[in-house]
Amino acid sequence: MSLTSLAAALTQALQEGFGHTVPERIGVAVSGGGDSMALLDLLRVWGKAELYVASVDHGLRPESAEEVASVADYVAHHGLKHTALRWDWDRQGNLQQAAREGRRRLLRDWAGAQGLGCVALGHTADDQAETFLMRLARGSGVDGLSAMEPARKEGDITWVRPLLKVRRETLRAYLRERGLAWADDPSNDDETYDRIKARQMMATLEPLGLSVARLTQTSDHMRAQRGLADWAVERAEQDVMSYDVGDVLFDRTGLKALPDALQARLISKALGWVSGNSYRPRFKALAEVLDAHAPKALHGCLVIPKAGMLRISREWNAVKDLRTGVDAVWDGRWRLARAGGGVSAGLEIAALGEAGMAQVPDWRLSARPRQSVLSSPAVWQGDTLVSAPLAGLANGWEAQVLAP
Repeated sequence: MSLTSLAAALTQALQEGFGHTVPERIGVAVSGGGDSMALLDLLRVWGKAELYVASVDHGLRPESAEEVASVADYVAHHGLKHTALRWDWDRQGNLQQAAREGRRRLLRDWAGAQGLGCVALGHTADDQAETFLMRLARGSGVDGLSAMEPARKEGDITWVRPLLKVRRETLRAYLRERGLAWADDPSNDDETYDRIKARQMMATLEPLGLSVARLTQTSDHMRAQRGLADWAVERAEQDVMSYDVGDVLFDRTGLKALPDALQARLISKALGWVSGNSYRPRFKALAEVLDAHAPKALHGCLVIPKAGMLRISREWNAVKDLRTGVDAVWDGRWRLARAGGGVSAGLEIAALGEAGMAQVPDWRLSARPRQSVLSSPAVWQGDTLVSAPLAGLANGWEAQVLAP
């Protein structure tokens, strides 16, 4: 693919991703590897947006600091703006997953601080195909096998992947032609990682017709099916789903009348909103919830069956230690505000809990289940309860939940 063709593919991807209105300022995540270095140079040559560059040093390899420094040298040479970000692993959970989530969080915070509305990522067609194979091996369904999207909005940030139609080797050829250096991560040859196994398997699958092009095509088909499923969910919501402030309510009879896959999507969406967890529970766990006859904890939530309804509330154990200032968003979706302003010092938002409910003897008048009231947000001054709006003790405060 020539420079002209690459530039044309980049322009088309950006225009499609932004509805033909490309931002004047774009953030670029650049590790120093071939894909992101090619993306940065292509965007610079394209020249239709002011570029802000960020590099995340995971500190997992001795060479990583040098790679970030090489990006800084390129950026300085071309008069661009560069920020080096540092991620440190807390030794909790899966390293690769933690690194991905940490990198995304750092980039999101950086973009917000810079006032950027979008960040470009260097994912390629090869990444698309490898991800498909990895998820296929894990038994993923339509959502997991769906293609990465060229543009995806999350909160105030739009993540764009302009090179999803471009092969990795094409970008390497571009860099060689331009005389630009890039860093090769040694972990790209480490067969303990699933992605490397998938990458090596591609050579075996190619003669069978399972090429990168075919796998990405199938992934695109899955994305279309996912869009259809999302459309069906939106329409089913109107018939079987409602909200009680921060809880989600389902008409159990109407829910059970839907196809199993649609039931699972609706429950999963509700669990995700109440808990703030972006990952879906396993299908088996969702199926068990539908047949539950007693409250069941799942995904940081409590599913409460009662009188033909299914209520999803926040689980007390998930928020019992969560405390924020009264000017912050609590549990990712609650704002507590006092009418007329004028907030005293030393106030915090925390879950009501048993101690708080003991100070609100009339909480039953709220007509909410005890489990739901227990995990509701309240204003505290030390051990003294100031306000519990959802339990009926407002004291001039109002609880507002962010829209799902």
